[in-house]
Amino acid sequence: MSELALFVTAFLAATILPFSSEAAFLVAISNDMPTLNAMLAASSGNVLAIIFNYSLGYFLYTKTKTKLLSSKLGRLSYEKGHKYGYFALVFSWLPLVGDPLTIVAGLVRLRFVWFVLIAGSLRVLRYYFLTLMV
Repeated sequence: MSELALFVTAFLAATILPFSSEAAFLVAISNDMPTLNAMLAASSGNVLAIIFNYSLGYFLYTKTKTKLLSSKLGRLSYEKGHKYGYFALVFSWLPLVGDPLTIVAGLVRLRFVWFVLIAGSLRVLRYYFLTLMV
């Protein structure tokens, strides 16, 4: 598996699509891809994808702002998202819940720098810990 294929797989896996970047990462390492190359390809693909997800959420907010904030539930959800948003990012590396959390981060307009630092570093650490298991 080449670095480009791993990059694309990691990117797609960090979107809503049902891919497993962890499995692709482990296959790449088991097929003698240098660990550093695999880390760079998978991490950069995954981090770029969460930036894409954040941008998608940011765009959705501008399109749905009046609908979102016009209801009581919408206002409450928006306020809770701001209150607990950064803490929720701790779970952004998990399968199933992590990718939607990165969209919600853009929707509630969490600060982009903090978003990338928290969610991005957790994505990189996930691959690092996988290398320790091999």
